[in-house]
Amino acid sequence: MLRLRLSVTDLAGLRFAFSPLWEIVASVRVLGQPAAHTLHLPWIRSAGARLKGAGADVSLLRALVPVPTRAIPGFLAPTPLTPLPSLELELEALAGTEPELCRDEVHKVFGVLSGPLAVFDDDPAAGLRALVGQIRAYHEVVLEPDWPKIRGLLEGDMMHRGRRLAQGGAARLFADLDPSIAWQDGTVMITHSVAGDHDLDERGLVLVPSAFTWPRVFTKVARPWIPVVRYPARGIAGLWAASQTAPDGLSQVIGRTRARLLAELDAPASTTELARRTSLAPGGVSAHLTRLRAAGLVTSHRTGAVVLYARTSLGDQLLRPR
Repeated sequence: MLRLRLSVTDLAGLRFAFSPLWEIVASVRVLGQPAAHTLHLPWIRSAGARLKGAGADVSLLRALVPVPTRAIPGFLAPTPLTPLPSLELELEALAGTEPELCRDEVHKVFGVLSGPLAVFDDDPAAGLRALVGQIRAYHEVVLEPDWPKIRGLLEGDMMHRGRRLAQGGAARLFADLDPSIAWQDGTVMITHSVAGDHDLDERGLVLVPSAFTWPRVFTKVARPWIPVVRYPARGIAGLWAASQTAPDGLSQVIGRTRARLLAELDAPASTTELARRTSLAPGGVSAHLTRLRAAGLVTSHRTGAVVLYARTSLGDQLLRPR
């Protein structure tokens, strides 16, 4: 059991964020061990084929994320500093890591370095540059085609968790974060492969939903990083499933286009993403969503520069007539 004791200051610093860089790291695990990640099999087939067809060299990235994964160097996926970081922002921070820190972290995890990892002994600065380049290539081929859908899932989870925190504090938030996580008397308790008791020492705690972490929870509490808990995002089981088909009766009442848009909102999505999926003009999508919101079937929530739409419980009921 891993126990994280939070002070009043730690609770005040509790926040959510997602991390494109972490999704890359976690997805490498998934591609390397398909049998352990059956929820992702549709993505594994398509992403694996894209990576093979591109012929991109990602040997260093793969070597740093072995499967099964017990530990990875801390610098590879630092705690996100903002709620909605871009990959470029995170890669800029990664590129600015002290090369000697990278070398020491890799030695701590892997011991004697061989194969692609030997570069961190020979020239850690060159190894860091090579890693950043491989991450960019991997993202472009493997994750970028599906990133809008993944981002919508992560942002939707953050919206949901933020509401639970506002409605009932930490007890309500941690009640359904993950079956392996519990909250009791100011302590986060995690059923984990790594045991220990840690005071967070007023460093705060960042909760990071992830598309590719399932079925595990990952943590990092060591300095110099801000403590982080990475957990499977809500709705992960439907990420690669086809969108629901709106019942014919609903289409006849609210119109085929609005019924389809409602069906597409299994996970929160932006107007741009919905327009891409449905081949409709963004202006038309926006107009239909405005009507659906007025009818109480969807809600909207701004995250940064993007407005995400989500189905309400009433919208869910209309799609699942009894």
